[in-house]
Amino acid sequence: MFEVTIKRSFAAAHVLKEIGGRCEELHGHNFTVEVTVGGETLDDRDLLIDFRDLKGWTDEVLGGLDHKYLNDLACFEGVNPSSERVAKYIYDRLAPRASGAGLLLRRVTVWESDNARVSYGPKS
Repeated sequence: MFEVTIKRSFAAAHVLKEIGGRCEELHGHNFTVEVTVGGETLDDRDLLIDFRDLKGWTDEVLGGLDHKYLNDLACFEGVNPSSERVAKYIYDRLAPRASGAGLLLRRVTVWESDNARVSYGPKS
């Protein structure tokens, strides 16, 4: 299977409740997001997908998160806007686009710092 991965970023703030420590205070991250799609066949240009297309899809989704206070967004109402929730939110919005292009969205990885990341993808 071929895989294509792109990397994008956005900045946002949040508060994580009931986890203890400093993350219960208002704080922000410069999140890095990696999106990986997979497929078995290449198109007539010998590409799985044009990087620009995958970046464009991802930028559309991240535009709704960039420079926002995540706790105020309807998509995170009633839940902690953790990196896990952010990864699933992005995945759920990109999966239909990937599927429509004949691809499988393999995973979305969200880095909240240089040494802390989470990934979300389909069940094996």
